[in-house]
Amino acid sequence: MKRIYFKYRDYYKDNFALAYPVVISQLGHTLVGLSDSIIIGHTGKVPLAAVSLGNSIFTTFMVAGIGMSYGLTPLIAQESGKGNKKRCGRLLSHSLLINLLVALAMFSIIFTGSSHLDLLKQEADVSVQAKPFLRLLAFSIIPLMVFLTFKQFAEGLGFTRQAMNISIIGNILNILLGITLVYGLFGIPKMGVLGVGISTFVDRLVMGVTMAWYVLKAPRFKAYLHSFRFGNFKTELLKKITGIGTPVAMQYIFEVSAFSGAAIMVGWIGATELAAHQIALSLAAMTYMMASGISAAAGIRSGNNFGKQNFSALRLSAIASYHLVIVLMSFCALIFLVGNQVLPGFYIQDDSVIKVASGLLIIAALFQLFDGTQVVGLGVLRGLGDVKIPTWITFLAYWVIGIPVGYLLCFHWNWGVNGVWWGLTFGLMTASILLFFRFHYRTKQLEANS
Repeated sequence: MKRIYFKYRDYYKDNFALAYPVVISQLGHTLVGLSDSIIIGHTGKVPLAAVSLGNSIFTTFMVAGIGMSYGLTPLIAQESGKGNKKRCGRLLSHSLLINLLVALAMFSIIFTGSSHLDLLKQEADVSVQAKPFLRLLAFSIIPLMVFLTFKQFAEGLGFTRQAMNISIIGNILNILLGITLVYGLFGIPKMGVLGVGISTFVDRLVMGVTMAWYVLKAPRFKAYLHSFRFGNFKTELLKKITGIGTPVAMQYIFEVSAFSGAAIMVGWIGATELAAHQIALSLAAMTYMMASGISAAAGIRSGNNFGKQNFSALRLSAIASYHLVIVLMSFCALIFLVGNQVLPGFYIQDDSVIKVASGLLIIAALFQLFDGTQVVGLGVLRGLGDVKIPTWITFLAYWVIGIPVGYLLCFHWNWGVNGVWWGLTFGLMTASILLFFRFHYRTKQLEANS
């Protein structure tokens, strides 16, 4: 153990210094949904189920946007490794155009789709409350994509703390405003579910404007922005960014839509199970986003080392990231196991919901290591520009294995909501193993050819 530590010590320190602000920043996206659930949960299980339904649908689009914006990060990391600052500014302007177009498309789909929630066959009162909430989330996707564009640019250059600070401030704003609007403080009428939707939109608007202003005005980015201009777009750069961003978006979509699909299946059982699913999922999503922060840092370091053609350091740095995420997710698993009866009580005081949620947290504890290692594997491979085969791996893991197995366990073998979650566990395990094999093959191949 001691020998391993000293072998990777410098990489642990380097990766951790880069990763922890990204972890907190990534966590901010999930904390918005988490705080929404906690704030609304104490008003009843139907409002909580409505927020669960809205967030489950929106999360698929949000992570697709995160994935698309990530098409910029490895390219910036690689060009930075080569010392090509001018290219970085051009990449930023092209990425901003792509992400704004994606945001408008997603807004149209979410807003239009909110009128057809009845097709998902959820309980009628849940769908009624979810519709206006989902429409407000649709508006929030536009400033969110602006935030992500400038965040990925800064992080690709190794500047990760400002996005962290903005995310923290945004979450504080979301919580304070959400409590005020939901419960009608300071003479404001009680808004219920609508209140958390408004607070989420305001939070993301403030974050988007602040992150853009920071990157465009900070002296540290001045040398990179001489070539930043919103015009004279080149097809070559648009294809290069979308060539990475689109497969990464699909990876996120395949995984998160599997969990959203699981929420729809759970909704067929009842509001109690759906509320419990939302509680367990929001906690599991929080640990996932923490792991994805380590993954993003691993991708940045992989891109830097790939640009420098330093393949030995690339592999050692990547393995160090695997070690870090294993430690993190083991700790998270322990918290879920020890606190499975306590944590749901922070959301709701309904005994039937708490009982179901506590069982789901035990399953969530068991898949923590798989969830963490699969997302780090994806991050390292993205840094290399290797995105096509990992995309097929995620599709296989979640939609060929995870969802079908969950459906069979739930409805044919009568395992109920636990069966859905065991199916998701099998999917995560499959992704983790196959992505590690892919990482091992690609990095050994690069070392052998250098």
